[in-house]
Parts: sequence; structure tokens; C-alpha cells
Amino acid sequence: MLLDKVEEHASFGGTQAVYRHSSHTVGLPMKFSIFLPPQAASRKVPALFYLAGLTCTEETFPIKAGAQRYAAEHGIALISPDTSPRDTGIPWEKSSWEFGAGAGFYIDATEAPWSKHFRMYSYVKDELRELAVENFPIDGSRLGIFGHSMGGHGALVFALRNPHIYKSVSAFAPIAAPMRCDWGQGAFLGYLGSDQNEWKRYDASELMRTMSSRFSEGILIDQGLDDKFLAEKQLNPEVFAAACEEVGQPLKLRQQEGYDHGYYFISSFIADHIAHHAKVLNSGDLSS
Repeated sequence: MLLDKVEEHASFGGTQAVYRHSSHTVGLPMKFSIFLPPQAASRKVPALFYLAGLTCTEETFPIKAGAQRYAAEHGIALISPDTSPRDTGIPWEKSSWEFGAGAGFYIDATEAPWSKHFRMYSYVKDELRELAVENFPIDGSRLGIFGHSMGGHGALVFALRNPHIYKSVSAFAPIAAPMRCDWGQGAFLGYLGSDQNEWKRYDASELMRTMSSRFSEGILIDQGLDDKFLAEKQLNPEVFAAACEEVGQPLKLRQQEGYDHGYYFISSFIADHIAHHAKVLNSGDLSS
């Protein structure tokens, strides 16, 4: 697949780049960022996929999170896609910051007109993953996933539905029970229609109650206690924690005093998240 390099910069001994390509999954051009640590110059390295939140792009994470330093120390690549297709031709795609452009929710839409291009679940799980492994020195058997807010929702869903692909998972302030909040209900109704059985396929708390595979090293979630969206009941980490307890899934839910929903919060704890993934991805045994 042809990749168009948009930009590249030296960073902590490695390279931080943005690429554009024509996506067969969404039927439109897509962009993603990728950090390759210095170790990638001589061998294949593990990779972490990061899914950003509402209104963000493929550049939000590499610019704001400060993750490259820690990824370089652990020898892990970082890959972050855009948060939705862009310029789809849908007249109202930019009318709301909670739905449409910048708000793909990492699902495959089934309702027109969104179903033609809004296929972020398949794009991330299949096309972007395969593109990364085929075009960069990445070990496809050592992949993890994490994200923030809408992207935290996505990361949990991808991991729970595909533990054979993603060996580690963490999240910052995820939308942990989207069927119970306005953001999730609005997105699911618009993208998936009224069938709530279809909604459950993209709700991490619902998925956890039915999953058969376990993440033995645990799931890490950080949640700021001064997060206004926590108070507004958009995130509901306690619902996900209860689901983990029901099935015996180890979960470290850290409630951080004084922190809000933004990237100052993420950058404060990004080192812990990279280390959490590195413990798994750099281990000798990654059997499912």
C-alpha cells in the first residue's frame, strides 16, 4: 500500500512521523502518526496503538502526551490514527463535536449515511494494523492498545473483543459504559440504530461480563477526580470496575485527586502506562 509521508521529525533517538494513505476500509484518505524508537533501526519492535478522544486528530497524542521519551526507553513503537474519516460529503458531519467528524467512536456504523465511511473499528483492527506491520519494523505478535475518553472506550472494546491481537490494554478516563451515558447513547443510535444488542458489542462493561479470555497482567485505568465529565456521568468507571470484579478480571483503577480530563492529566501518568504495556509486550511469553 502506498504511504505518503506528510512529515517526520527526530525524537528521542527515533523518529516521529505522520503518514497519509488511501483507505480501502473507509473509502477515503486517512492519516496516522507513528513513533519508531531507536531500537527499530536494528530489529522489529512491539507497538502500542493509541486512540484519541472527541475532537482530536492523529497528531494530538504525539504532540501533547510526552510519550516518546518513555517509548524510546522501552523500545516500543506508538501508532495513533485519526479519530474519524474526514470530508465524507455528509452535509452535517461537522455540526456537533460529539458526533460525526472527529467523533467516530471506533465502531463500524450500520446506519446510512454513516455506514459508507465510518468504519473505524475495522480500519484500526485490520487495515491500520496490517499496514503498520507490513511497512514498518513492528512485531505483529507484540501489540497493545490504549486511549483516552472516546479512545479509552475504543481501546477497551478492541482489547476485549480481540485478546488474540492485543496483549495489553490501558485507558485514561474512558467512556467505560457508553450505553449508560449521553455521549454513547447518541453515537450508538446515530451510527448503529436502535438495536441495543448491536450496542453491546461496543460497550466495554457489557463485553467484560461475557468475555472468556483474561488479561492476566491486569487492565490499568487512570481517572482524574476533577474531571467534569466524571461528574456528568459520561464516563462511569465504577460500572466497568464492577464488571471486572464479576468475572475476576484484574483491574487497577487509579483515582487521581486534582486532575481533570485533559492532556496535562495524561502526560502526568503516561510513563506508568507505557511501563504497564512494556511489562507485557517485552516479556518472553505472549501466548494467548
